[in-house]
Amino acid sequence: MQIKHAIIGTVLLGAVICLAAGAQGDPGFIRITPEEVQFNAASMSRPSQAILFGDPSKPGIYVVRVRFPPGTHSDPHFHSQDRHVTVIKGIWWMGVGEQLDFRKAVPMKAGSYAFHPARAIHWDGAGEEEAIVQIVGMGPVETVQVGAGSPPGYWPTPKPAG
Repeated sequence: MQIKHAIIGTVLLGAVICLAAGAQGDPGFIRITPEEVQFNAASMSRPSQAILFGDPSKPGIYVVRVRFPPGTHSDPHFHSQDRHVTVIKGIWWMGVGEQLDFRKAVPMKAGSYAFHPARAIHWDGAGEEEAIVQIVGMGPVETVQVGAGSPPGYWPTPKPAG
């Protein structure tokens, strides 16, 4: 009986060790430090994107980060799917509607969350400092520009409405 328990104990201990080793080396985990994030454009005059997980052009969940250099913004646009946005760095300024009106932009500091419903027209960007946001959504997603857009150049820091 003692030998049987010893064998069962050894098998169970071996299984626990194998499970622990498998979890540590499991190829399904993804780990990316801030220094490893690779944005797709080195331009300091327009936003750039890094895809951390999935592919926004294909079915399924995706996670992207968007970096807005100081003074840059997106023109009015909408997305075909809902998107969840978390501000990672800086102050990200949000506006809604077809017209850019910096006086109506809402400042969102690091740690803030925003929900962008599908087909809701909006625009956003950075003021005097770089802003980085992380976006989570379901693909495929399309981004549709609305209107003629704004002239290139520095986006002045908007003042909160009121």
